[in-house]
Amino acid sequence: MPLRMGRGGRPGLLGTVARTAVVAGTATATSNAVNNRARRKSAEQQPQAEQQAPVYTPPPPPPQQPSGGNDVVAELTKLSELHRSGALSDAEFAAAKAKLLG
Repeated sequence: MPLRMGRGGRPGLLGTVARTAVVAGTATATSNAVNNRARRKSAEQQPQAEQQAPVYTPPPPPPQQPSGGNDVVAELTKLSELHRSGALSDAEFAAAKAKLLG
């Protein structure tokens, strides 16, 4: 018994619905397969990326200066400038320097 096609050789409503279901099912299956493959590939590459990624280690902090270390140097420089300009006598310069260093 030959299969009957609807009017004019085209499938009827049931044939159109069946074809649409097959196309949609195939598209969904293909999409799921592609997504699963991408997920597996990503999961395989992630541990490799973690192993290859350099681990950031912050640089060590600079050594601590003794408290007031920079201030003493700055004060000595100021005293030296004042002595050179003549604002401080030799005795005043020596006394101020001894006070800073002592």
